Amino acid sequence: MLDSEFFVLFALCALCGEEVFKMDLNNKRWSDEEFLKERRKVLSLWPTGRDIDLAESVEYLQKIPLEKNYARKIVEAKKEGRTLVQPRGGVALVDDHIALLRCLQNEGGADLLPNTTDTYTRNLKFQQAQQGVEESLRAGRSMLNGCPIVNHGLKAVRRISESVERPIIVLSGTAFPMLTAEMGFAGGMTAYLGAALSYTAAYTKDLPFEQGIRNYQYVDRLASFYDEKGIRLHREQPGFLTGTLIPPGIGIAVAVLEMLMAAGQGVKHYSMGLCQSLDLFQDVAALWAMEEVGEEYANRHGCGDIFFSVATHQWMQAFPTDEPRAYAVIILGGIIAALSGATQIITKSTQEAEGIPTKEANADGVKATRMAIQLMRQNRLPPTPDLLREKEMIIMEARSILDKALEMGDGDPVQASLRSLQAGVLDIPWAPNKHVAGKAIPVRDASGAVRYLDHANLPLPLEVIQYHREMLKKREERYKSRVDYEMAIQDITEISKMLE
Repeated sequence: MLDSEFFVLFALCALCGEEVFKMDLNNKRWSDEEFLKERRKVLSLWPTGRDIDLAESVEYLQKIPLEKNYARKIVEAKKEGRTLVQPRGGVALVDDHIALLRCLQNEGGADLLPNTTDTYTRNLKFQQAQQGVEESLRAGRSMLNGCPIVNHGLKAVRRISESVERPIIVLSGTAFPMLTAEMGFAGGMTAYLGAALSYTAAYTKDLPFEQGIRNYQYVDRLASFYDEKGIRLHREQPGFLTGTLIPPGIGIAVAVLEMLMAAGQGVKHYSMGLCQSLDLFQDVAALWAMEEVGEEYANRHGCGDIFFSVATHQWMQAFPTDEPRAYAVIILGGIIAALSGATQIITKSTQEAEGIPTKEANADGVKATRMAIQLMRQNRLPPTPDLLREKEMIIMEARSILDKALEMGDGDPVQASLRSLQAGVLDIPWAPNKHVAGKAIPVRDASGAVRYLDHANLPLPLEVIQYHREMLKKREERYKSRVDYEMAIQDITEISKMLE
């Protein structure tokens, strides 16, 4: 069997949950030989892969204007205390995708632009993606929920990149990012969003985390290969896009582990993300905590030279169905980003409840977010005793998970991730992946902050557990109702049903 056929078989088997072979994974940086051997398999997944030549891609990226380099834009914004606004978005056909990006840039004023890929691309179903492109041509509109850059090929991707004046990030919610990252980077898209634990947990049912980690080690090693040639590319951790409540301590612990794994492959520029709970107080405290914990563990693990920034994702759960309520969610998201000092905010539109937004609605979401940020005038939420207490509790929560996981992994973040997930020491509520314990149950307190109804096997300090119980008791007293599992379920869709 040819290498390419084996790789496709491996990927398809992994999607079905079949473990083809055991891998001895660790955080050691891949050698050039190992990386290039794997790369031959990756490029053979679809015919357009053969057009990607690393030496030629380096030469191309060296000529890209500095203002279109995502990493450079992030460094400038963090230094100046500005929050950059980045939408999501992607459609099937190249010309239509260019029109979308120009609308987001010119009408919305987006600082950073997206290339969201379609579901088929995310699952290596390139033949179906090709059929989607052909159906879109016949229909005269997009029949895919993203832009299939692998199918379009290198010349088309470069035409997309060259058609706008802002940096572009590839957004591909997948545990199989390898060929998409190759095509995006070679095509002039200077950033890639995605990470092994977050996306394996959120987007797959049967895939072992070993495979998800190895796949993202490839992407991180690819980014570091370009970095060695003088091309600084940006890698971004996505937070949990599961559409459910995630306690911030868990989100931070996962983000830090994923940053340490990226650093292990030589990545020098990274963002860590958290999804908003829409409790302003807790969201701001969590973003401050993530910055502090990230710096602490990067220094502790010998990768203090990695540049990282903090990103916040607007509400990722069920959205209100009407425009006024949806705008309220979007604007609050912008205020949270501004008051926390986050370097990036990833936006939503008022049409989230309906499906794929129009380019105009998407641009309006960007504009509304920018207006909210401008109105805050770079003010920050005052560090009151209650806010600082919340931040410290989140830090204690994240540290307790990280320290126990790293102890279990003998200091290696790869083994720490695998062993702690298996033991439930690291748990991800509501995740569809069967390799996650899924025993920790989050619920809101009286103010809307996310607490633990059941912390299961998470190694939380007694002080943190008591703090959560204290906050939940206030909800019970206010509403004279017991906080239970049914209430936790209701909290998932609460925002979409407010005022109904």
